[in-house]
Amino acid sequence: MAQMSTRQKLEILADAAKYDASCASSGTAKRDSRGGKGIGSTEGMGICHAYAPDGRCISLLKILLTNSCIFDCHYCINRRSSDVRRARFTAREVVDLTLNFYRRNYIEGLFLSSGIIRSSDYTMEQMVEVARSLRQDHDFRGYIHLKTIPDADPDLLRQAGLHADRLSINVELPTEGGLKRLAPEKDGARIEGAMRHLRNEMEDKGEARRKYRHAPRFAPAGQSTQMIVGADAADDRAIITRASSLYDRHRLRRVYYSAFSPIPSPSAVLPLKRPPLLREHRLYQSDWMMRFYGYGAQEIAAATDAATGCLPLDIDPKLAWALNHRAHFPVDVNRAPREALLRVPGLGVKAVDRILASRRHRRLRLEDVARLTVSITKLRPFLVAADWRPMTLTDSADLRARLAPPAKQLDLFAA
Repeated sequence: MAQMSTRQKLEILADAAKYDASCASSGTAKRDSRGGKGIGSTEGMGICHAYAPDGRCISLLKILLTNSCIFDCHYCINRRSSDVRRARFTAREVVDLTLNFYRRNYIEGLFLSSGIIRSSDYTMEQMVEVARSLRQDHDFRGYIHLKTIPDADPDLLRQAGLHADRLSINVELPTEGGLKRLAPEKDGARIEGAMRHLRNEMEDKGEARRKYRHAPRFAPAGQSTQMIVGADAADDRAIITRASSLYDRHRLRRVYYSAFSPIPSPSAVLPLKRPPLLREHRLYQSDWMMRFYGYGAQEIAAATDAATGCLPLDIDPKLAWALNHRAHFPVDVNRAPREALLRVPGLGVKAVDRILASRRHRRLRLEDVARLTVSITKLRPFLVAADWRPMTLTDSADLRARLAPPAKQLDLFAA
């Protein structure tokens, strides 16, 4: 490999990291450098989030240790057979970049992933060394997220969790069949085994901290994963079911969904075009429904199209579920429990909490609900207020057409 400047390496390895979506930084422990000790912070101004035009978070110094890889996953631009320019950082270079970028106020933390070089253990050792050096040699107190390698020795995963705020292991694809077809060198059982190991470590260290105040933390921001959407034949029903299973079994903080993006010199087994980004958005909405609105995976699956198994793109999944379960509506805004109000299309968690607080003092009218929400249009068919009953509107045959956003004429000469 020809000698490259740090700037050239950064251009290559920062660009190669853009395909990884799981780089949010919420939920970590609070640390700062007040008192003259250490460098960095995860509170106060905290992690300053910035977003790319496609919605992906780029708030951290987000790079790969190297884009060389001994694996040949069909969907990955850094696969062994891909004709891309390769580069590699040393652990020392990543540490220096992180500290220098932080001191210039460019970033508030580090997201580090890597291709596999030599072996899984060797690569994981290099990544752990970056986190160890930042924490122990430089007393860095900012955010660190390490993308861990499931095939690595469990002791290396344990060391990673002692230095990083969050760990993540990508399950890559929603189904075992898709993984065998597109990433034959990866093993779904080993991936889930590593996730289970991290969960057990988090629980053990959490129990130790409840007993002993100074016991070390282990990945205080938890673990996350990412699934590629549209690279294989898995429908939204399968993706939602897999995500729910991962949440239940491994107590993940987040499951991220990344719409498959065509890459240079693609494998012949890949789709010719990317799925619509709106599909990725609908999956995030369904994920939110499971995590904050009390929906089960099977309930959201019931909102998918029977023929395609995918969520509708023209309306959000919460509205799709409501249209398929009209017997649950209308809901009395002055009497219904919180669980029922959360299922009303157009009512978010904050709006429901405001309604519950307000109705203690007076019976709510439709105009009162309108002041507590962004828009009342979607709500009308699904709720009863002191001065409002939808009558036959809830059962109207054209209700979907009324509530779906109107079609927009595209500009032929738009930039």
